[in-house]
Amino acid sequence: MMSDVKVSERPLSAAAPSEAHLRPGSGEPRRGVQGGEYLTFRISEEEYALDILNVQEIRGYEKPTHIANAPPFIKGVLNLRGVIVPIVDLRMQFGLERVAYDAITVTVVLNVAGRTVGAVVDSVSDVIELTSNQIKPAPEFNGAVNASHITGIGTLKRGDQQRMLILVDIEELLSGVEMGLVERTLN
Repeated sequence: MMSDVKVSERPLSAAAPSEAHLRPGSGEPRRGVQGGEYLTFRISEEEYALDILNVQEIRGYEKPTHIANAPPFIKGVLNLRGVIVPIVDLRMQFGLERVAYDAITVTVVLNVAGRTVGAVVDSVSDVIELTSNQIKPAPEFNGAVNASHITGIGTLKRGDQQRMLILVDIEELLSGVEMGLVERTLN
């Protein structure tokens, strides 16, 4: 069994957003165009990233206690130091094929809207910093695909190689009607 790995809590640099990155008339940044630190992880062949501020810890996969009548993507619950945490398999939530959990499968423990939730992913890559210039808006799918949880596409260049990351708004994903794990707050 893999030992617990804590993710360091480093403050993000707070650069003021440019006007192009503001919601019209609000003065607030548009969702998904802010730079910052992101935890990157893999599900199948794709690489995703979520805001590091949502990450509480990264743990090796442990089989959770199954909950009867739960949807297939909710694997069950774990007792993490006295807190009962629902565990969601993001691979299954995204409609991908099931795979056997192995030594690199991890559970990312998240703090989302004041609630602790575990997300099972194939592997965790690293923590990266993206500037707002490295983040492109999420594509429009005209209702054919529910992509409300995708905030943008991050791009990293290293030499001739380009790495693309799908940026996930984990709160939006976990508060969807089918998930119902996190209540949305009305502003």
